[in-house]
Parts: sequence; structure tokens; C-alpha cells
Amino acid sequence: MSSAGQLALIGRRSVSRTFRQPVLVVPVILFPLVLLAVNAAGLASITELPGFPTDRYINFAIVVCFVQGALFAAITAGTELASDIQSGFTDRLALTPAKRWAVLAGATAGGASIAVFGSVVYLIIGLIFGVQIDTGVLGAVTLLALAIYTALAFAGIGAWLAVATGSPQAVQGVFPLLFVLLFLSTMNLPLDFIQKQWFRVIAEWNPLSFLIDGMRGLVIGGWDASTLLPAVAVATAIMFVTFAGAAHSLRKRVQRT
Repeated sequence: MSSAGQLALIGRRSVSRTFRQPVLVVPVILFPLVLLAVNAAGLASITELPGFPTDRYINFAIVVCFVQGALFAAITAGTELASDIQSGFTDRLALTPAKRWAVLAGATAGGASIAVFGSVVYLIIGLIFGVQIDTGVLGAVTLLALAIYTALAFAGIGAWLAVATGSPQAVQGVFPLLFVLLFLSTMNLPLDFIQKQWFRVIAEWNPLSFLIDGMRGLVIGGWDASTLLPAVAVATAIMFVTFAGAAHSLRKRVQRT
């Protein structure tokens, strides 16, 4: 079987198994939208500050949904892969001629597919509630593509954690740390509006800030390569490092087996 065939076969199993579990799907869709509604209502007055980049906070906050969806994708993908490792399925699969990258990418396809589905839902809901995308239809398509690319990259985080630990509980235990990292970004305020120096320094170098600002620029900033390209670069780096680390950990696991 070709590598593409291996990926399709393993990925189809992962997607079908994930979507049969509503507990894995509903939070990815619902939680970011609930947080968006709370923030849009509670922080709406911030737009009255001089220099704030938009007059409607929902335009500023909508992109956070996409990053949250990617974080959920990482945990979902990692949890499912770790469950396969615990059952011995992944170890047996790794001993076959199947390519390691196909095993890893296919096994995380379920979590990534939820994030893809969620990204479409976030965009539609945002447009229904009046989100205005300065870059137009092409910008909306680019935003969706960047969100999906980010979700695929973050699935690598889950894969690496799963192969390294082999424990669904360990993967799930990392989620609070990722969520704290999200709050220590430009999630709620532009960098120039953050007054605390330590917070501003963390947000400035936080990889999630680059992703948020890149997506946000498409909504309220127009076509700006200075924010869009760093976002693509960060997502690419995350994808390369995490899947490479997962492949290395899988090789060591197979050797121990």
C-alpha cells in the first residue's frame, strides 16, 4: 500500500472513532463560542479606548476561537493516540511496513478534523453575528486556511505528548498549561495596550500571540505580511518540531518493544 493509502486508512479510522464520541466534539465547538460571547459582552467598552484597532470587540476576539479550537485539537488528538498506545494498537502498527509519519498523521486526523469542522463553524457564527473581515472574501478564506493549518500543527503537540508518555491522562494534564499560555498572549488586548511589563514581555514572545495577531490582522488590519508571515512561520515550526519529536519517540518506543 502506498504512503497515501496508509494515511487514508489510518486517518479514516481516527476520524470515525472521534466523531462517534460527542464528548470529544461538543466542547471543541461550544466552549470557544461561549468564551467569545462572554468576552464580547464584558470587554466591549475597551473599544472606546483611543487607538483601539476596531470599534466592535467581536471583530477583535473572533480569532481566539480558532486558536482555542487548535488547542482542543492537540489534546483530543493526543488523547486518542495515547489510548491506542495503551491498547497496543499503535505499537503493533509501528512494527508493520507502515510509514511512521503516516501512523502519526493518521492517528491524529480525528482531533485535527474536529478543529477543521470547528473553524468553519466559528467563521459562520462570527459572520452571522456581524464580524466584518477587512480583507474580504479572500481574507476569510485565508483566515480559514491559516486556522486549519494551525490546528494541524497543534495536533503534532498532542502526538508528541502521546508517544512520549503513552498516557491519555498525561496528555489531558497538559491542557491547563496550554490554556494559561493562551491567556498570557494578546488574546484580550493588543500588545501596546498591555500595561504590566512582565505580562507584555511574555505576550510579545508567546508563540500563540504570533498566531493570534496573524489571524487578527486578516480581520481588522488588512493584508499585512509583517503579521501574516510570522504566524505561518510559527505554525510551520510547531508542526515540524512536534511531529519530528513524535516520530523520534515512536522509533524509541518500537525499539523497546
